[in-house]
Amino acid sequence: MRSSLCLVGVVLVVLGSGCKSTQRAADARCPFASATQMVQAGCATCVFDMEDVVGCKLAVKIDGVAYLVTGSNIDDHGDAHAPDGLCLIAKPAEVQGKIEGDRFVATMFQLRP
Repeated sequence: MRSSLCLVGVVLVVLGSGCKSTQRAADARCPFASATQMVQAGCATCVFDMEDVVGCKLAVKIDGVAYLVTGSNIDDHGDAHAPDGLCLIAKPAEVQGKIEGDRFVATMFQLRP
């Protein structure tokens, strides 16, 4: 039993070694990433001018690329159309999650001042 646990531990270490501590948390190639990162958040249509997006949806910009967000909604962060809302200005956000295709799947999403 003890050797089985040891083997499981070694396998996890080997699998996790491909995830560099400096790699951003949103990198889908790193399933063990758990660090948070600061990004810009705003409306996909109004702020980031994302093509093929209809209506006001939450998006983040990571390394210059805008991604729709899954796991958080634009309405979760106040009135998007208020003078300081996400449809008028991009705001800093601390996020955790990963990029899957053309979406950022958030496991944590907090706007910051």
